[in-house]
Amino acid sequence: MSAVKARFFVLVAALSSPFCLGSTAVRAEESASAAGPYVTPSVDVFVRYEMVRPDGAGLVHQDMHWQVASLRQRIDPENSAVYMLTSWRDHTLTVVDTLSHRRSVMPAPGGALSMPGQVPSGSFQRLGTAIVAGQFCTNWRTADADGRSGDACYTQDGILMQVMQKGQVVVRAVSVDRIAQPDSLFVVPETYKLVAPAR
Repeated sequence: MSAVKARFFVLVAALSSPFCLGSTAVRAEESASAAGPYVTPSVDVFVRYEMVRPDGAGLVHQDMHWQVASLRQRIDPENSAVYMLTSWRDHTLTVVDTLSHRRSVMPAPGGALSMPGQVPSGSFQRLGTAIVAGQFCTNWRTADADGRSGDACYTQDGILMQVMQKGQVVVRAVSVDRIAQPDSLFVVPETYKLVAPAR
């Protein structure tokens, strides 16, 4: 669970900040302001990501659902009974275990959400453009909270498409669906037992 959570935190940090504004013909050079990227999706989106396993042995997948009106995100790790819901309005992360019917709530990782259409605080270096999963995106270099440098590629409307560390791809989107995300995806069953977060 800790390895899954670690990868989830990578995604949440990158997404704390979904979607192309109409056509993929929009040039990637227009995908962010000169100061930095937009890192929070501006519309509802469903993205499937593939990531390097924590032990480096192969790839795993995660599904990410984003609902812009409520500023909620859901992460479903592949082949797991656990999913994670982040509500940026109240800055909480809920881990839901559908096998044991338990849920735990903790503060969402990272700082305040960068709202759609806003560039987050920090220092960014623009590196160029790419096409990932059929989407134009702009690569930006920055450092995480631990001072580790990394490159992240974002679309014009704030969808994270790829993360690279030390020249290696560690997270990549493999599909992007810009469709409305129903409220039912973000509901935590009230009958699930509330337990303290795992340490």
